[in-house]
Amino acid sequence: MEVVIVQDAAAGGELIAESIAALLRRKPDALLGVATGSTPLPIYEALTAKVRSGAVDASHARIAQLDEYVGLPAGHPESYRSVVLRQVVEPLGLPESAFMGPDGTAEDVQAACDAYDRALAEAGGVDLQLLGIGTDGHIGFNEPCSSLASRTRIKTLTRQTRADNARFFDRPEEVPHHVITQGIGTILEARHLVLLATGEGKAEAVAQAVEGPLAAVVPASALQLHAHATVVVDEAAASKLKLAPYFRDTFSAKPSWQGI
Repeated sequence: MEVVIVQDAAAGGELIAESIAALLRRKPDALLGVATGSTPLPIYEALTAKVRSGAVDASHARIAQLDEYVGLPAGHPESYRSVVLRQVVEPLGLPESAFMGPDGTAEDVQAACDAYDRALAEAGGVDLQLLGIGTDGHIGFNEPCSSLASRTRIKTLTRQTRADNARFFDRPEEVPHHVITQGIGTILEARHLVLLATGEGKAEAVAQAVEGPLAAVVPASALQLHAHATVVVDEAAASKLKLAPYFRDTFSAKPSWQGI
């Protein structure tokens, strides 16, 4: 696992966007796994700026959704399909056909989960998966004590996660109780995992995920198992890392050709 400490969210977004751009230069049709919420917005903004300036061609990229609310209509503005189309697909100038995600409106939710796992495999697998981290250490919507071998499935959200997401809805009670999420086992199949965390509120979760033991109670600690996992944190989110000086030293001494 590589930990990169940056000054702020904008710097983290630029660093990760350049890594995505480098991937697209090597593999124009790369399958990019995207996350939702406020944290990854600097990534999408920086990547969109690179596309519009001509610094990178994203016209053949494919976009894969990490998770989806169960029961929200596909056109609901806070369905994750709508959010990804609005924040990623449309700004990058991609057709909707470049997007794939699970069906949160399906009558048979488990069948929809299984179908999405198969679709990801048939698409060749995710080349780079973006992740955020919850205040309780969750990734995707794999809440604490999720199986580290789990596949795409339905999950019940914790009270804390529903409270954290209430800001996106008119009323807290509108936040769905259930989601479809890629499982931790599914996430670990991506070739490169990139987690961005910003703000002091994520500091404890980051420290437990990076420096704590591998444990289902901190789902993000599963990144310790991955051969190519990058954790990008701003100064506030890095504030509880005991090894912060080491992480700074290793990144500053890293050859530029290695990228992240």
